[in-house]
Amino acid sequence: MAGSEAAWQIANAGIPVIIHEMRPTVKTFAHQTEGLAELVCSNSFRSDDDTANAVGLLHWEMRQAGSIVMEMGAKHAVPAGSALAVDRDAFSQGVTEKLLSHPLITLERGEVTGLPPTEWGQTIIATGPLTSQSMAEAVLAQTDQSSLAFFDAIAPIVYAESVNMEKAWFQSRYDKGDTVAEQTAYLNCPMDEAQYNAFIDALLAAEKTEFKDWEKDTPYFEGCLPIEVMAERGRETLRWGPMKPVGLTNPHQPTVKAHAIVQLRRDNALGTLFNIVGFQTKMKYGEQARVLSMIPGLENAEFARLGGIHRNTFINSPLLLDDQMRLKSRPSIRFAGQITGVEGYVESAAMGILSGRFAVAQALENAIDSPPNTTAMGALISHITGGAEAKTFQPMNVNFGLFPPVENVKGGRRNRKTRYLAYTERAKADWTTWLQDA
Repeated sequence: MAGSEAAWQIANAGIPVIIHEMRPTVKTFAHQTEGLAELVCSNSFRSDDDTANAVGLLHWEMRQAGSIVMEMGAKHAVPAGSALAVDRDAFSQGVTEKLLSHPLITLERGEVTGLPPTEWGQTIIATGPLTSQSMAEAVLAQTDQSSLAFFDAIAPIVYAESVNMEKAWFQSRYDKGDTVAEQTAYLNCPMDEAQYNAFIDALLAAEKTEFKDWEKDTPYFEGCLPIEVMAERGRETLRWGPMKPVGLTNPHQPTVKAHAIVQLRRDNALGTLFNIVGFQTKMKYGEQARVLSMIPGLENAEFARLGGIHRNTFINSPLLLDDQMRLKSRPSIRFAGQITGVEGYVESAAMGILSGRFAVAQALENAIDSPPNTTAMGALISHITGGAEAKTFQPMNVNFGLFPPVENVKGGRRNRKTRYLAYTERAKADWTTWLQDA
């Protein structure tokens, strides 16, 4: 995601770019294709609300900057309520074709096993969360810093035709969305209390993937916990997490309040695939099919992809990078994307946009400052390049907590809607000014 954005920004500035992609020569344990910008976890870019949500604001800033991810996201969107979700295969194919049709972009297949040689000049390392072992070792050798890593879990995908619609129904939470398609973007599977407790028992007892010795102390990212890890924190954790029973009415039993509800979100444009929202898991494959079939509506579910788990590595950016995302010990190298410690597709892509623009400015010998931290991109880069505590640095999604407070908001801090609108209005003005000056 980040590499695609960086290449697009640089080429559109009139500077030739070479993209090095190791797939399919060297594969990862999560990717399925050789396409660029392949989505390996969720197919959602999350909220598209640019007036009351920090993620939606980031979408807006990316669009203003000419983001290829946002352009292809819009072109290959699937209904998802107030969120932006995409047909993952069509999206990746669209990004790949658009990049490779650009006359200044060249794609070279094959693994880069060490840090780029100096004769390459400016280079951006955007190897994502699945950086190859050889590259990770090269980075460690250069930085002399202990790597930070966590496990990232993948949710299962179900064939829509295998869902029992006598028990499930289509509805977005609180009927969110401007169209009927958006208001019915999710499949919902209800549980009563007995079904929920039996599910939790089975989940806790299920056989899990065993970690290798060198992986056992790796922490999870809190925003992408496996469901069994959440269940271990308490029987009610899932019921007030991804299985919360609010904002939904079961048309099959409209007077009965569900104890818990499992949601599935459309995963492709055809509506033939649905992923189970928030159900990242490290259960073994056979156990997944058995336990998930206990969910009402999924008794006979057929899976296009079962869940999985992978190690996700990132560098200690507050220690290692300057405010232009350059490696302090080798300024000809920039880092971008999830390897820098941002979490999420759009956050990663946004850091690709910035790294590309910084590289262009340096190549053209134009001074450029980082965007102000009143903007979504500025808040993210400020966080990872110095705003976060290096000793406790963990991956971070964009959120209004990274922004400096807006003073004198009508209604004060309790009026969240007004406060968030003030954040987004200020950000849009400052981002527009930064783009004009950059």
